[in-house]
Amino acid sequence: MKKIYSTFCRLEEVIASIFLSIVTLMVFLSAVARTIKYPINWAQDVALLLFAWVVFLGADVALREADFVSVDMFVAKLPKKLQNILYFLWYFIILVFLGILIRYGVPLSLENSKRLFQTLGISYSWATMSVPVCSAFMMLTIILKLLNKIKRRKQVDS
Repeated sequence: MKKIYSTFCRLEEVIASIFLSIVTLMVFLSAVARTIKYPINWAQDVALLLFAWVVFLGADVALREADFVSVDMFVAKLPKKLQNILYFLWYFIILVFLGILIRYGVPLSLENSKRLFQTLGISYSWATMSVPVCSAFMMLTIILKLLNKIKRRKQVDS
């Protein structure tokens, strides 16, 4: 199972990197082409579509690679037990928020199925689906982080 998750994580990083490169290239080429009076009309739609995925895939990668962003200056001064409580509390709040994104993101994606990218002719759902799909990825990441934290605490307590 760890190998499958590791492969999934690596694939997610590669896809996010490729999409970010394409977005950058599309924006640059579009600007250059517009400057020389030959606009690439579809480049903006491609950049928008891929950017939605880059943002949310990147958020999952960042969440997995780094621990929760916090102001350590204050938290570090608290007792260890309270630090642990805050750790779990913050992640619980994030899980609730991600659940809300999934709850409302799926219907939004379905509603957008009839809306098309003007120049691409594909459904706008391909962009909006990035929210619930990657929110589920982030929920998995957080659950695994919490389970690892519990496992480490049990090892220290033993």
